[in-house]
Amino acid sequence: MSSYRFLFTGKWVGWFLLVVLLAAVCVLLGNWQMDRREQARDVISAIESNYDRAPVEFSTVPQIFETAAEADEWTPVALRGEYDVARQRIVRNRPLNGRPGYEVLVPLRLESGAAVIVDRGWLPIGNIQAGRPDDVPAPPEGDVTVVVRMKPGEAAVDRGAPEGQLASIRLEDYAAELDYPVYTGAYGMMASEDPAPATQPVAIPKPAIDEGPHLSYSMQWYAFGLLFFVGYGYAARQQARMDELQAEDEAHGIHEANPARRTAAPKRRRNRPTAEEEEDALLDAQGFRTDGSLLSKDD
Repeated sequence: MSSYRFLFTGKWVGWFLLVVLLAAVCVLLGNWQMDRREQARDVISAIESNYDRAPVEFSTVPQIFETAAEADEWTPVALRGEYDVARQRIVRNRPLNGRPGYEVLVPLRLESGAAVIVDRGWLPIGNIQAGRPDDVPAPPEGDVTVVVRMKPGEAAVDRGAPEGQLASIRLEDYAAELDYPVYTGAYGMMASEDPAPATQPVAIPKPAIDEGPHLSYSMQWYAFGLLFFVGYGYAARQQARMDELQAEDEAHGIHEANPARRTAAPKRRRNRPTAEEEEDALLDAQGFRTDGSLLSKDD
């Protein structure tokens, strides 16, 4: 019967602790992927619930651009006010469908005097001047009615931007450039403008409803953690089997460390006689002894 007492030795205890550590890391990575999946599912739920619903009046949801609740993301909101074209800004490094470009932000001042930042859409990189779009379509003048979809503001990024541009849609940084109140919890992604301008930036498309490969990645990490224990068990079984075979050999008198001395193989007899043997045979044939005396007949 196999014995596993070796598992309590220092070496095997160390291996077991290493397996536990590696498996724990795999579980943590698997849980991280599951958390990312839940975040993606929350975004998908908000898109499915809010994106295509009828617009709500800003007066019925006055805090929506201040609190920026995740459940309200993509909610269409109808705003009325006037664009502050002089404070228009361009956000750099905003790719769309694999193409580099920019997004155009303009403050929309409401009747209350506060402003909501409106993202009017996307522009491709320019060919006339590096780092700037060739043309920025002007927004409608005067009072406008704008339908936007609520989007939370972005975090700061570790890069700068030229004058008149922003590195990211961090609303606190934008508001610091303005001399009137600005909602800094969220901004509005353009859906429609009334009156409609002659030209306008490219509309940002509806986000894809895809939770990504997070579930499969998490299952892979959990499987890796289990495989560490399977490998440890297999190695222990092989060690126990080798110990068992060694015990059987020792019981039959076979000691691998001190194997029995093998008897030397007998030397193979030469087929061809030596020169001395040939000389003795010649003397015998001529009647001489090997010591040089003649052989008698009796001999």
